[in-house]
Amino acid sequence: MTTEDLAFQRRAEEAMERLYRALSDAADDYPFEPVMEGGAIKIEFEHSPAKFVVSPNSSARQIWLSAHARSFKLDWDTVEGEFLHGETGLTLFELVCDQLSQELGKEVLL
Repeated sequence: MTTEDLAFQRRAEEAMERLYRALSDAADDYPFEPVMEGGAIKIEFEHSPAKFVVSPNSSARQIWLSAHARSFKLDWDTVEGEFLHGETGLTLFELVCDQLSQELGKEVLL
């Protein structure tokens, strides 16, 4: 494993843990439930068959968010120190909040 692979793995694990903790805390206020399984986070909704999945992709060195029949791919940005979505410039947290807000029809803050 290369130094870049190890760096990605560490950053992705930290980002996924922070996101999972924030989602778990927010689940008290919103009708969804996050489940961490095999390094991926699945978000299931109480009143909808929709399911979101956030997962690291080691070979691409990206974190992927599958939501609303779309796949969002986020790369590590060394300047921001965050995983960012290239098309929108949103961080992982911002993108997840945006997609959750669309699904629930109200603003979701993590």
